[in-house]
Amino acid sequence: MLRKFAVLLCASALSGNAIAQDAPVAPTPAVEAQNQSLSPRQEGDKAIYDAAQFARFSPQTANDMVGQIPGFSITQTSNERGLGEASQNVLINGSRIASKGEDAEATLARISAKSVLRLEIVDASKLNIAGLTGQVLNVVTKPANMSGNFNWRPLARTRMDPLILTGAINLAGKLGKGQFSLGLNAENSFVGGGWGEEINFDGNRQPLYTRSFNSVNRGDNPKLSASYSQNGSDGSAFNVSGSIAYFNFRNNSELLRKAPGLVDIAETSRNSEKEWNYELSSDYEFPLGGGKLKLIGYQRFEHSPFESSFEQVPVGVAGATRSGSRFNRIIDEGESVLRSEFRWKGGKNEWGLSIEAARNFLDAESEFFSRDSNGIYQPIPLPGATSRVEEKRGQAILSFGRPLSSKLSLQTTLGGEYSQLSQSGPGGLTRSFWRPKGSLNLGWKASSKLDASLRLQRKVGQLNFGDFLASKDLQNNNNNGSNNELVPPQSWLGELEVNRSLGKAGSIKLSLAAEHISDIVDQIPISATEEAPGNLPSADVLAATIKATWLLETIGFNGAKLDLDGTIMRSWVADPLTGGSRPISQSTRHNYSVAFRHDIPRSPLTWGFSVEQGVNAPFYRLNYVFEEINNVPFVRIYIEHKDVLGLKLRAVWGNVLGQKVDNFETYYSNRRDGPVERYADARFEYKNIFRFVVSGTF
Repeated sequence: MLRKFAVLLCASALSGNAIAQDAPVAPTPAVEAQNQSLSPRQEGDKAIYDAAQFARFSPQTANDMVGQIPGFSITQTSNERGLGEASQNVLINGSRIASKGEDAEATLARISAKSVLRLEIVDASKLNIAGLTGQVLNVVTKPANMSGNFNWRPLARTRMDPLILTGAINLAGKLGKGQFSLGLNAENSFVGGGWGEEINFDGNRQPLYTRSFNSVNRGDNPKLSASYSQNGSDGSAFNVSGSIAYFNFRNNSELLRKAPGLVDIAETSRNSEKEWNYELSSDYEFPLGGGKLKLIGYQRFEHSPFESSFEQVPVGVAGATRSGSRFNRIIDEGESVLRSEFRWKGGKNEWGLSIEAARNFLDAESEFFSRDSNGIYQPIPLPGATSRVEEKRGQAILSFGRPLSSKLSLQTTLGGEYSQLSQSGPGGLTRSFWRPKGSLNLGWKASSKLDASLRLQRKVGQLNFGDFLASKDLQNNNNNGSNNELVPPQSWLGELEVNRSLGKAGSIKLSLAAEHISDIVDQIPISATEEAPGNLPSADVLAATIKATWLLETIGFNGAKLDLDGTIMRSWVADPLTGGSRPISQSTRHNYSVAFRHDIPRSPLTWGFSVEQGVNAPFYRLNYVFEEINNVPFVRIYIEHKDVLGLKLRAVWGNVLGQKVDNFETYYSNRRDGPVERYADARFEYKNIFRFVVSGTF
């Protein structure tokens, strides 16, 4: 396998050399810009990167450029209620991305690198956009004629069928008086899984039986997206975007259970989902009364049929009856949001008022079947598995910002929300809540190379409506009952972010965060024998994150850079059974990633590698504990040729060290405060992952 990968890398490199020998060409922009510094220039409060500074990376999209900004990373899309205040730290021409189903990376991938003028980094406290904190990126673009980009990303994994239909194609340009974009994206399609052996022990750690397994996961996820924007001469701006997607997921697992002196048992687990969803959003901003008013509408709908089965049959026993169970569920869920934002200035003061109304719902129909003694599926009642959960919510937030000095600025928000939460079916409830919300954000620009921001925030979290419903875990019997008394968690959050520019050497960012959570959602007892997601009184979280980029030209390693990203987190919650303190279930303990990239001077070749590993806290149920540990870090290496007949080619070898995953499960006879019934230790392996990426522009 290693030999095949080496041949692939050599072929990629030699193809470019052969072309160069046949037809000498002028140095590519990437070669000419090899010594272009990635150090930004300072203009007032902004750190500015010109598009030309990224030429050495041969970017094809705005996302390619953003990914190379030293020390900067895009925050994830928010799962908060409604649209809420801004969450992702990326703006396009000064405006937030008014979409929940599509993150900033997908939006940037549809913007041609040729249309990017510059990238601006500014502290959130300098912007009159509530919800943002720390460093914010504004991507400044120019109107562009028709252009497009594409990539094809086939994937091959050991002992699995290759993934061929994966990649993306995007088209953007002028349309009438505005700009449009159109994209077909299947980059989120995947194939995964692995194989291994599980050893089961009794409560005294004496072997009971072994279970060998082979599992394959596959998900096809094509998504069609489109957008249109138009700016008026009066300062107005109109945007509309939409998407429709299909997700076809399949999980097939074959298991063989062996116990001394007993007949082998063949086990089969099947899980599938065939989901389709759409999203539509639009906003219109225009001058009004000395300020600007923005009106936003958002609609999302998702139809998700799930099927799950687990069956067992003795091996080699004539006429043996097959046992097992099946759980089917169809979920329709949606969200509708109407929002208005009015911003105005009064001297040095910047004001904003947002009003939002939202409606969320989840409609679920569920069926549970179990094979009888004759092997025939019979329906079994499952109370609380079929229901409708709905929330209606309104909120108003007033924001205020102003400079306190030449180096210190303030932004604050204050408001509240009213919500009505209801669940249908037996025991259904309708409840209403009033909750305050707000934030305080201080930004300090100590110098052109040092800035810091401090944020204090009162947050209201978003519930997973599926947590209200009863559900079945067919293989491990980790079932949930129905709990109609769930309430959204609330928290006090404090964050400190310090950014230090190292000039031509790179940058370092350090973030510290503390959060006190009320009504955190965790597993709780709802009867003497049942459990379900419910609310615990409180939890606390502390986290420290470092993100750094070192540009190695400063030590004579031209074209090379090193990125480091690491987090340490600790959390505490009172266990509902023991009363003692433990980590929040599956919360991060620590993780890190190190990425090296070398754009070889005077060459179209790039190579690099990455190393990453993470550890999470165990997953806790009232009768079960699960913990996962990776034996070695995940390592990938790659080589890239930036110009083979105008295309960019990249070959990637993943899991170079052969990472394996160790799973440790503990099953209790009744609850975790009682005796252990069984232990299960498993080692899961998946070996080599190879990906070849072909990308280009048109």
